[in-house]
Amino acid sequence: MIDIKYLRDNPDLVVKASQAKNRTIDIKVILDLDNQRRALQAEVDGLRQGRGDKLVSEADRAEAKAKKEVLKTKEQELKQLTDQLNDILLSLPNPARPDVKVGKTENDNEVLRQVGSKPDFNFTVKDYLTLAEQHDLIDMARAAKVSGSRFGYLKNEAVLLEFALVQYGLSVVLKNGFVPVVPPVLISEKAMQAMGYLENGGEEETYHLKEQQLYLVGTSEQSIGPMHMDEVLELTDLPKRYAGFSSCFRSEAGSYGKDTKGILRVHQFDKLEMVVFTKPEDSDKEHDKLLVIEEELMQGLKLPYQVIKMCTADLGDPAARKYDIETWIPSESKYRETHSCSTTTDFQARRLNIRYKTAEGKMDFVHMLNGTVFAIGRTLIAILENYQQADGSIIIPKVLQPYMGGLAKIG
Repeated sequence: MIDIKYLRDNPDLVVKASQAKNRTIDIKVILDLDNQRRALQAEVDGLRQGRGDKLVSEADRAEAKAKKEVLKTKEQELKQLTDQLNDILLSLPNPARPDVKVGKTENDNEVLRQVGSKPDFNFTVKDYLTLAEQHDLIDMARAAKVSGSRFGYLKNEAVLLEFALVQYGLSVVLKNGFVPVVPPVLISEKAMQAMGYLENGGEEETYHLKEQQLYLVGTSEQSIGPMHMDEVLELTDLPKRYAGFSSCFRSEAGSYGKDTKGILRVHQFDKLEMVVFTKPEDSDKEHDKLLVIEEELMQGLKLPYQVIKMCTADLGDPAARKYDIETWIPSESKYRETHSCSTTTDFQARRLNIRYKTAEGKMDFVHMLNGTVFAIGRTLIAILENYQQADGSIIIPKVLQPYMGGLAKIG
């Protein structure tokens, strides 16, 4: 949520920032509502102060009763006006950081660098589904029978690879001060709304259990972020860094006909995710750190990748800056997203009411950031394809072999 004081002082900047994310807002309506709310708040405060007057006669009592009724009516009006204003404020996107390129579509994203050599195969490349069928690693047909489309069973060495990736990822993030967490995958409606992903079509991407008033998370970030909701964190405890492992659930409502085969875009997948709470002045440094960790992981796996800096149009509502890592997929001869890391500045913290006390004793909102350690399915795809051999066998990346009982090859 954008600070209303910032919006009052910088209406033109808020409009421009929203336009950069391809969003149109009516700033006049917002400011008019805010002015009405402030005037009504002053009126309500005045009526509340008058309630303490000493009553000396029946006339005074009658007047006090009438004022009480007026106050009750005004408080209801104030609540309705406040809720109306908050609904609009909740729909506003987080302004991008000044260094983010203004763009119209994802085609305006910036390629910052490409790292690693693409494999040079002297044989016909197989896609990961062909390799998975050959080695009985992924069963989409039986999953479709049991659960429907966009589900899969991981089997045999694919399961070992998943947990090898988790162990390897944890070994890297733990040395960087992250606390491991296995969070709930069901969270309250309040918590999900506060994370800022439901507005502007986001609700369609989620699994919402309306009767239970719960959501299934689309990433561990959505349940780790609210851990400190309505708390004041100690300055000495910042930054707080968490690494959460969980299953994640996405409806993929906006991807009909897109990547329908295999495990690239599914309704359920496992993921290890980093979440950081920090002081505003350390926010950019923590964002850089997340990207460094992600690149360390990829370089450890020796997978070729490129780093993308997203333009304003491709940020989404909460993110103020976002980097993606895209990994080379040989069968498609292109890079595919496997990682992202974002700073949401104080946007999510303001909605979650997560604050800290500065060295000067002032209360301020923390900044929140998130970054992928491994999205398991997509990383498995990259490993299977980049490490395939002419006979169809698959070499296990050396960094993962200690977590697989020393297994060096599949097949």
